[in-house]
Amino acid sequence: MNRRIFFLPLFALALGLAGCSDDVGSEEDARRAYVGLDRSIDKAMQLGFQGFNAASNANIDPQMTNGDRAGTLTVSGKVDQGDSPNKTMTLNEVMKDYSDDGEITYNTSGTAPVIDLKLNNIPNGTITGRLDGAFTMSGELEGNVTLNLTIDGELQPTMADPMKVERKPGTTKISGTATSDYGTYDVDLTR
Repeated sequence: MNRRIFFLPLFALALGLAGCSDDVGSEEDARRAYVGLDRSIDKAMQLGFQGFNAASNANIDPQMTNGDRAGTLTVSGKVDQGDSPNKTMTLNEVMKDYSDDGEITYNTSGTAPVIDLKLNNIPNGTITGRLDGAFTMSGELEGNVTLNLTIDGELQPTMADPMKVERKPGTTKISGTATSDYGTYDVDLTR
C-alpha cells in the first residue's frame, strides 16, 4: 500500500514535467522560431553583397557580423557577378550563440543552413527565395528545429545607404514548415 502512495505522486510529477517543454510544439512556436532569425536574412544578404564586392569571382569568402544581442553570423557562398540589376545568391549561414532579440539564441552545426535568394530589378524590385536548414535553439525556445521556408517580397534602398538594398517592411511573405521532435508545423507570416 505504501508503494502505491509513493508511486502515484511520482507518476503525476513525471506527467506534469512531460508537458513542460520549450521546444517547437505549435504553429505559434514555429512562427517564433523564424521571427528570431528574421533580421539575419537581411544581414546575410548584406554580407553576401559585401563578399560580392570584395571577390574577384562568384565565390565569396566568409563574411561575419554580430547578432544585435549576442553571438556571430558568418556567411559564405556564391553571388552572381556583373552589373545586372538582377542577382542570385546562394549563402551558407553559420551561427554561433547568435541572437538578435535576446530571447532565443541560435547555433548551427554540421551542414550549414542555406539561403537561396533571387533579387530582381535592384534596388526597387522583388526578392524571392528559400531558407532551408537546421538550427539548435536555447532560451525561450529550446531544442532543434529544421526550417523549410519560402521568402517572397519587395526590395527598397536602405535609408542609411541608397547603394544598399533591404527587404521593404510589410511586403515579405514567409511560408513553409518548422520541424522539431514534436512534429511539423506551418509557418505563415508577413514581415
